[in-house]
Amino acid sequence: MSSTVKNTADRVDGVAPSSIVRVTIVQASTVYNNTPATLDKAEKYVVEAASKGAKLVLFPEAFVGGYPRGFRFGLATGVHNEEGRDEFRKYHASAIKVPGPEVERLAELTGKTNVYLVMGAIEKDGYTLYCTALFFSPQGQFLGKHRKLMPTTLERCIWGQGDGSTIPVYDTPIGKLGAAICWENRMPLYRTALYAKGIEIYCAPTADGSKEWQSSMMHIALEGGCFVLSACQFCLRKDFPDHPDYLFTDWEDYKEHDAIVSQGGSVIISPLGQVLAGPNFESEGLITADLGIYIFRHSSKDIRTD
Repeated sequence: MSSTVKNTADRVDGVAPSSIVRVTIVQASTVYNNTPATLDKAEKYVVEAASKGAKLVLFPEAFVGGYPRGFRFGLATGVHNEEGRDEFRKYHASAIKVPGPEVERLAELTGKTNVYLVMGAIEKDGYTLYCTALFFSPQGQFLGKHRKLMPTTLERCIWGQGDGSTIPVYDTPIGKLGAAICWENRMPLYRTALYAKGIEIYCAPTADGSKEWQSSMMHIALEGGCFVLSACQFCLRKDFPDHPDYLFTDWEDYKEHDAIVSQGGSVIISPLGQVLAGPNFESEGLITADLGIYIFRHSSKDIRTD
């Protein structure tokens, strides 16, 4: 399912747009425990988005490697068991090194398709895993990464913490591009850091498929005077490995293989809080909108220092 809404407004705050940029969110599920297949799936979606004119493609949080929704990893205070260790070994094996061969493949893909790419991935550095956003240019270059600063709740038992050394905002021809991952968007000082760097295209890869999440995304668009792209996976029970100990919060009352586990809700919002495309709570697919990138900044950006 594809959703396309074009932003046809000619002016914002009385300022004419200098260019129109088509952006696309990929709302799809990881192929769990199979990173090569996940990359194959990502490539198909990037090629499709590029064929429809997209200049920026955003994937959800942890798309490469997988968001471990419902996984328990045998965790309990003072308890360590072999089954949990084996589950973590599989999860660690699905993560990628940055830089590494998977990063090189994604860079080659953006060079072939001439798009900017922001990819959610699980990064491994030794035995520590990080929830990371990777940035790529249309020239086939890996630009850099942002590691999630503070994993949420039980994520802290699985992922390490990022730090201030990976808070990039890239000044690109399509606008200043950066990312906040999932509930980092609830961290006012982190948002302020992105605003201070002049972010214009604010990417929010997430695992939060709640309808309440939409309010946060609208607020950030208005607060930051920026376009907000929020990407979430759409997952069914059958997308996950079989495991008797997984604990899912189904969005459906029944618990069959086609029950919805993550309902998506990917959305694109303008600096005025207008929903340009989405939210999609129904299926995998592409969510696309045309953004007007403006010559002058909104008055809310007067605090920026760059």
